[in-house]
Amino acid sequence: MASVWIGSRGTIKDFPGFSASKDAEALKKAMEGLGTDETTVIEILTGRSNAQRQLIAAEYKSYTGKELKDALQEETSGDFGRALVALVMPPAEFEAEQMNRAVRGLGTNEATLIEIVASRSSKQIREMSQAYYAVYRFPMIEAVGWDTSGDTKRTFLALLEAKRDDSTQAHEDVAKNEAQILYSAGEKRLGTDETKFIEILSTSSFAQLKLTFQEYEKLSGHRMEDSVLNETSGDFAQLLLAVVKCVNNTPAFFAEKLNKSIKGPGTDEPTLTRILVSRSEIDLLDIRQEYKKLFGESLHSAISSDTSGDYRRTLLKICAGDD
Repeated sequence: MASVWIGSRGTIKDFPGFSASKDAEALKKAMEGLGTDETTVIEILTGRSNAQRQLIAAEYKSYTGKELKDALQEETSGDFGRALVALVMPPAEFEAEQMNRAVRGLGTNEATLIEIVASRSSKQIREMSQAYYAVYRFPMIEAVGWDTSGDTKRTFLALLEAKRDDSTQAHEDVAKNEAQILYSAGEKRLGTDETKFIEILSTSSFAQLKLTFQEYEKLSGHRMEDSVLNETSGDFAQLLLAVVKCVNNTPAFFAEKLNKSIKGPGTDEPTLTRILVSRSEIDLLDIRQEYKKLFGESLHSAISSDTSGDYRRTLLKICAGDD
């Protein structure tokens, strides 16, 4: 069965001639004694697919009696250590952990919730929810529900119900009908009928929505992005906008997020790490292309000038190449 966390445009693929026992042995050697051989650790963890890393982790545990994740946490620190731990987690578990970080503690990190929930497929959301429950013994949808309110909460919950059709089919008659409903619920009336927006944007497939947005533009003379910004506000607007952007061009959506994490005041390392790790086997090649197109600089050089040391080396290996 194909994994929902693997696409055809990733920078990391299965390593040919892979040997889990050889890699586990090399990692054990790199981390024992005084000091860590960071180069070996980086080479192995960024040069193997996640499925292969899971096999290495299992071998490592049978050799040492210790979880690879725990060993990495002991031997490394800071953003570098967190990036390595992210690489050895199964994707659904890593996503669940990111969701948990966003909702726990003081205040909610809405930006992280929006980025993850708006961009994942229904199958990915279902796997994430299962992983969340397995680790935290609490339903992910309830954790998000507790931590958000109003239309933003309603939209999050609708998206987390994972009722979006993941098909690649789009029908013109459906697009015309949905465009009309959205137009009548928004621009055509005083006040917005949020329910219609939430319903359509959380259940129609991305392929269908793309066509619907084209029809909407013909009908209203506005791009869907502009209508969302005119009709809604705050986190609710940001969440709907994220869905619209992902429908239109998911790699460009992530390129913008990466640029913000690198170019904003100080580097937002958690976002930078999360996007590079989570998209490394899906569409990071496309994200790199969009980054160059949008910002006139390669993602490689942006990361290079904004990070340092072993953390930089790790991210550049994941980025895999300068455009």
